[in-house]
Amino acid sequence: MSKKDKDYTGFPGDCNQTQLKALAEFRNIVNGMGLSDKVYDDPYILRFLRARKFDINKTQIMFNDFIKWRKENDVDNIMTYMFEELPQVRTHYPHGYHKTDKIGRPIYIERIGMLQLNKLFEITSEQRLIKYYIQSYELLLKRIFPACSQAKGTRIDQTFTILDLKGGSMKMVSKQVYNFIQLASNVGQNNYPEILGKMYIVNAPMMFTGIWAMIKIWLDEKTKNKITILGSSYKDELLKHIDIDNLPDFLGGNSKCENTDALSLNIGPWNPDGTKPLFPVEQPAQQEEETQQLNQTQEDEDQKQKFDQLKSALADMQFASPTEKAPHNPNKYEVTTQNNHMVSDTPLNTEVGEEDNQFSQQQQQQLQQQLQQD
Repeated sequence: MSKKDKDYTGFPGDCNQTQLKALAEFRNIVNGMGLSDKVYDDPYILRFLRARKFDINKTQIMFNDFIKWRKENDVDNIMTYMFEELPQVRTHYPHGYHKTDKIGRPIYIERIGMLQLNKLFEITSEQRLIKYYIQSYELLLKRIFPACSQAKGTRIDQTFTILDLKGGSMKMVSKQVYNFIQLASNVGQNNYPEILGKMYIVNAPMMFTGIWAMIKIWLDEKTKNKITILGSSYKDELLKHIDIDNLPDFLGGNSKCENTDALSLNIGPWNPDGTKPLFPVEQPAQQEEETQQLNQTQEDEDQKQKFDQLKSALADMQFASPTEKAPHNPNKYEVTTQNNHMVSDTPLNTEVGEEDNQFSQQQQQQLQQQLQQD
């Protein structure tokens, strides 16, 4: 039985004729903007088309706003941004990627219940957090998704997100928390559409109903349909999507994360053993050490090469044997007079005495012995 048009997802390789026509038309628009089709390839622009239900006019407005936003925020150079306060931020705002779900999507986790907004904004600002979010999305597209795709053997371009509200209090209902959640959401929803595959909000207290009523107002219908809110009985539901060995222990799984820095290490196919930091600010010290080691190795190699060349050159030299000093012959040179004294027109220091010759040979022999020992 053939699929109906409504059954096509609009993902790469699963588009109906109408969707393919829209893709071709929008591809021409993007190419006309002078944008690289290597960066903005078909899967990339399909995300915008899906977000606007393949309406060309609405998609073009969204995409134009996105390109303008990228220029305003210098997104092309965002990987040079150093979020130095990241370790402290994680202390008051625990979050990170941790392994993958059963279909290969990276699992992103935020422990919102442990969020301490007042302390968070003592060490950073809203503007710096926005740049950090942008950098995170770019890393997701350029490093995390490609690694997940390679590991799974199929294209992966969506996330599995868990928001854990355990430990939250009445302070979570504040306008400050609402604005913080909206801040993070707007960056993704407006500029990185269709990144979210599925979201579970777990350990949701009764009071969260009021927060959700405010939040869902600025979420589009498609995004709201991807979000499921659960109380404390969530483990069985999560295990439908995540292997127990990939689920953190604080969520009922076997992956040890509680009281460790595992969540901060961003472990997954992009960083299997936690030794390849995800963010640029985490890498300079390691890179500097590696560079110093590399430079030292090169210096050692250069010194060895020079020493080998010197050793070879000296080995080829033939040292003269000591000769008996010839008797002085004053008639060998023309003699002139200076102040009534007869002197040779050849300086006396051109005549090497026996003592000088023996000293020179001794030096040579010592050098040869040292070279042979080395």
